Amino acid sequence: MSQRRTGVDLTLKELSLSEQSEHVPGNSACLLPLRGTRLVCVEYPAMIHNLQRALQSLGGEQTVSKTYAHPNRRLELRLRPQDPFCHTLCGNRLDSSNLLLRVRRRVRKSDPTDVQIKTEILGVIGTTYKFQGMADFQCLAVHSENNTKMSLYDKIVLTRPESQEFFDQPLPYFLPPTIFSRLDTPVDYFYRPDPLHQKASVPEAGVQKNFIGLSRARRPHNAIFVTFVDPVPDECQEMAKVNWQRVCVKECDVKAEKEIREMFERRPIWSRNGVKPT
Repeated sequence: MSQRRTGVDLTLKELSLSEQSEHVPGNSACLLPLRGTRLVCVEYPAMIHNLQRALQSLGGEQTVSKTYAHPNRRLELRLRPQDPFCHTLCGNRLDSSNLLLRVRRRVRKSDPTDVQIKTEILGVIGTTYKFQGMADFQCLAVHSENNTKMSLYDKIVLTRPESQEFFDQPLPYFLPPTIFSRLDTPVDYFYRPDPLHQKASVPEAGVQKNFIGLSRARRPHNAIFVTFVDPVPDECQEMAKVNWQRVCVKECDVKAEKEIREMFERRPIWSRNGVKPT
């Protein structure tokens, strides 16, 4: 029994509406050896002129290897690796079955019509990282005033130990957003009516008005909105007290109210997660 050699049969067929020429073969095939090398492809969303800088924007070869070791982790790309405020682009890991080919074309100088094309399969690409998100969520530490722009990187980024004067210097406010968007991929949004909302027409002096969400019960929260210049309230609104007296009918509710009062006596400010039961 003879062992067959693993290979890929590449067939080139020329289709023509006219008669085939005698000098052009209608069917030519070649057999290329298929290597067992498994490769990973990264579809870089930019034109690469310097391979080392492109690899540095991905975190380096070690970071790429660690990301590949975790199948559920996405590959991060920073267009400005030295900028701590640079918003990262995330590449999704997708399975693929592509081939990496190396094609060499050699032309003899004495005879330009003598062309030799050599094709070689370097390996199989089983994993591909694609950056399908938007790259326009970027924020620069720049302050604009009187048609001039001032860089704030030297004043807010610590590169070495500084004295107290560095922290006491006056600076304009620079508050980058904690999140740019809930989704990083573009979504087609169509202005369509929500089928969950019901519309009802109420005749009023010959004019019809549409009311949305009539079946939903009103849920008052009695929250207090406080700005930076407003005084901090020391008690809740009056309607909040009335609603609590109406629903506080069980012993566990009275006990919870007592515990919350004790908490606010110890500390005047608590977050929502801080007052939730553990």
